[in-house]
Amino acid sequence: MQGFAGFMWLLSMALIVFSGFALIDAAVRREDAYRAADKKTKPFWLIILGLAFVVNLIFDILSLLPIIGLIATIVYMVDVRPALRGLSGGGRKYGGSSSDGPYGPYNGGR
Repeated sequence: MQGFAGFMWLLSMALIVFSGFALIDAAVRREDAYRAADKKTKPFWLIILGLAFVVNLIFDILSLLPIIGLIATIVYMVDVRPALRGLSGGGRKYGGSSSDGPYGPYNGGR
C-alpha cells in the first residue's frame, strides 16, 4: 500500500504543477488575444484554472472535483493555449515574421 500511496502523491503533485502552469500561462496572455481567438474571456479562464488549482491543493485526487479541474485544465492546454499562441506568434523560437531568414528579414533583393 505504501507504493500506491507514493504513486498517488506523485500523481497529485503532477496535477498541481500542471494546473499551476496552465494558470500562470493564462495570466500572462493578453486580454484581447482571448477575444481575437474567439475563446472565453481571460477572467473566465483565470477563475476556472484558479479553482482547478485550489481544488487540486485541497482535495484528494480520487474525488470528483480534481477530475473536473483536470478536464478544464486539459481543455485550456489543448484548445485555448494553441489558439492564443498562434495569434501572438508564441510558436516561433525567436519571434519575427514568416519572411525572416537566418540573417534578418528578406526584403526581395532591395
